Amino acid sequence: MKTYNQTNFFKHTFCEFKEITNFKIPENINFSSKSDSTYFYTNEGVYRKSNHWGRVANCRWKLISTTNYKNQEVVVAFAKWTDFYPINSNEKTFFIEVDFIEKTAKIQPKKEDTKHELFGFSDAQHRIKQITHLFQDEKWAKHFDLEIESLRSRIISEFIKTNKSLQEIKKNLK
Repeated sequence: MKTYNQTNFFKHTFCEFKEITNFKIPENINFSSKSDSTYFYTNEGVYRKSNHWGRVANCRWKLISTTNYKNQEVVVAFAKWTDFYPINSNEKTFFIEVDFIEKTAKIQPKKEDTKHELFGFSDAQHRIKQITHLFQDEKWAKHFDLEIESLRSRIISEFIKTNKSLQEIKKNLK
């Protein structure tokens, strides 16, 4: 597993920054970007003050906010160096978390004791798109003799727990 620090955390990484409400970025910042984001490094990680999150240059940095974050609001957040994961490798470091009630799916970095099937970032992104389609559309289900919610649950559950393709899973259900 790659080790991240102030020299490489901004190169093709995925990270979840946690909003910090009681921290003021010092005057002696370590870096300021062209888009006015500022960074302050510590031995443990990096503080980022910014008004944009999500897709940041070649990275995917999520903001875990304590409030209802609205785009363009300036927020200070922190991430440990160990919270960064590569997105441009085939390393399987992500799993997919699905909320069947809200009909959403999201990519999560692996936890130490995870029993989830792990995927590379681009494979996980591709699977998220397919899961979103399964939640939003019902035309694909007309060829099955199962109720749509039960069918979705079976297919998606298997899809996130194996390396099987969506087509393979559907074929085995017919």
